[in-house]
Amino acid sequence: MEHKIGGCGVTWNRAGRTAAADRIPEVACDESGSDGENLTGGNTDVFAHGSVLLPVDSAAGFVQETRDRIRSPAEEYKANHLLREKHRVVLEWLLAPSGPIHGHAHVHLTEKAFFVVDRALDLLLGDGTEAVALFRQGPLTFGPEGWREFLQATNRLLRVRNDGEPQLPVETFFRTIHELLRAHSGTELAGILERLAATRSRADAYRAGILHGPTLVPLLNPLLPAIVRTAAYWSAGGRTVRLVHDRQNMLTPDRIAWIEESARRSGFGLGGLRLVQAGLDPRVQLADFLAGIARKIASDELNGRGDPVLTALVRPYVDAASVWGDERSWARLGPVDDSTDEPRALSGSPIL
Repeated sequence: MEHKIGGCGVTWNRAGRTAAADRIPEVACDESGSDGENLTGGNTDVFAHGSVLLPVDSAAGFVQETRDRIRSPAEEYKANHLLREKHRVVLEWLLAPSGPIHGHAHVHLTEKAFFVVDRALDLLLGDGTEAVALFRQGPLTFGPEGWREFLQATNRLLRVRNDGEPQLPVETFFRTIHELLRAHSGTELAGILERLAATRSRADAYRAGILHGPTLVPLLNPLLPAIVRTAAYWSAGGRTVRLVHDRQNMLTPDRIAWIEESARRSGFGLGGLRLVQAGLDPRVQLADFLAGIARKIASDELNGRGDPVLTALVRPYVDAASVWGDERSWARLGPVDDSTDEPRALSGSPIL
């Protein structure tokens, strides 16, 4: 039911929103691949944030059609239902250019190991412009074991959680940097290692800040910047959108306020973010499908076992501003620049 407010011409509905506000498009969102801040030793190597812009009744119809095609007795469908080989036809139907979500959905990808490297260089060196070079040359220069030790030490340095002595993450990180510098002093990466070795004061200040109070925006959590990027994508062209997101413990009122403020400062048209229970909103269920499917397809591509058909089907949904460092897999996953027929390169650090 709607009510007029006398004399002002403003209409309010039962939920307390103006009719004009109700005309703001709502984009439903969900994620896949969250391992908290354990980005180098968790269960997944890719984080995906899916979003869908569809009317509720249309989304409900597409979810029901998915159920009718798969015919599983499960009460709530997840991406893994669609990823089973016996349901390959349904998966291809969902993603196809003629399918239900094409042109109405988007996914932002984060390659977790690259995210760690980028965040570390941004914190310690003041920007992440050398992250791509370090990430791509590091495994070859340091060897598999050396690269793994570097990633793990960097992850421990940046994460909010403190394991053991408060200064242990700093000690471990700089010991690792000095060992790598001694072993690879004559390589192209020596300059980056030398600059990192000189940032002890910044690392100490960062860890001290963590110890002295709660962290509003954990540096290693990819969800918050992914949501801001989602708002940027859907508000392109000057329109305003609202985001509807599956409930997450990470999305506290203070962090939602940070997301809204970050979007405002960046000039994105974000008209608010509200949380819902995924099982009660078919739009969020479709976003969950897309996030889980895209995460699996991207991870397979990253690890050299990609399915060319599925990669080609998911590619039109992938955000050009995804956080991705691996060149080979991005050449297959990244959106194509229409003017060059080449994958769009990741320019600088796309992380807010």
